[in-house]
Amino acid sequence: MGGVERTVFDDGETAENSDGVAEFYSAVGKLIKLFRERAGYTQRDLAKMTGYSEDQIGAMERGVRTPRIEFLTMADDLLNAGGVLRAVADDVMKAKVRVATRHPAFNRAFTSEEAKAVEIHGYSTLLVPGLLQTESHARALYEMRRPWLSVEQIDTWVAARLARQEILSRWPLPTMSWVIDESVLRRPIGGWDVHREQLERLLKVAEIRGLELQIMPLDAPENAGMGGAFTLLTPSGRAQIAYVEVQHVNRLITDPEEVRLMAARYGTLRGQALNMRESLALIEMILGER
Repeated sequence: MGGVERTVFDDGETAENSDGVAEFYSAVGKLIKLFRERAGYTQRDLAKMTGYSEDQIGAMERGVRTPRIEFLTMADDLLNAGGVLRAVADDVMKAKVRVATRHPAFNRAFTSEEAKAVEIHGYSTLLVPGLLQTESHARALYEMRRPWLSVEQIDTWVAARLARQEILSRWPLPTMSWVIDESVLRRPIGGWDVHREQLERLLKVAEIRGLELQIMPLDAPENAGMGGAFTLLTPSGRAQIAYVEVQHVNRLITDPEEVRLMAARYGTLRGQALNMRESLALIEMILGER
């Protein structure tokens, strides 16, 4: 494949970077380095000013780490770049979206069905559902993975997760609901600052018409979802299907009887969970505890 950069997913699948994205990131990195040196700063200086590590600055300048939009905005001011780095920030986001089609192979079938769904319902026991995650929360989840993921892989998967969230802004909006275990609200993934932003995000998305959010309280005497998390999808013009995933083992379920039982279980969960008003009040209460 002579010289063509390849992105390697954690299941061994490869995707050739022949669309010029790597070359674009390299060009942006050269711009960062040019303005940094012109301003008379070292990589260590810029790292201290921006809150990034010296290694991260070096990786961005080499084009092997995707610069975040907020970094480019901050660097534009600090390095007196005259709006140049701000100007390329939009193109960086577009490049991320192009790369975002490279979902992990182990859930690509699910994301494909999700994008076409007219109904999306889910029960979440450990994590905030992907469609509702902030960028910082999603990044924290991938950064804590073991074995370690490369920085480039994390950037790719975070961009893919954010691209999925375009579902929330389309019209007509799919019918959507989630039941989330209270433990998810109390687990500060990424630290409290990241977690606070995530809880505030849940309050914000709850304002979307057609989206319902419920919390399963820890003190609920009955919980029909002790078997684990699952998602129900209804593709346009087709029967409802279900999806379950644990570690990297996943299953897309199309058997009508299995799906019927899971849909019935989800209905029971909604009845056992707090209603939406009570759920949002619980989120606000947890926010107020810090």
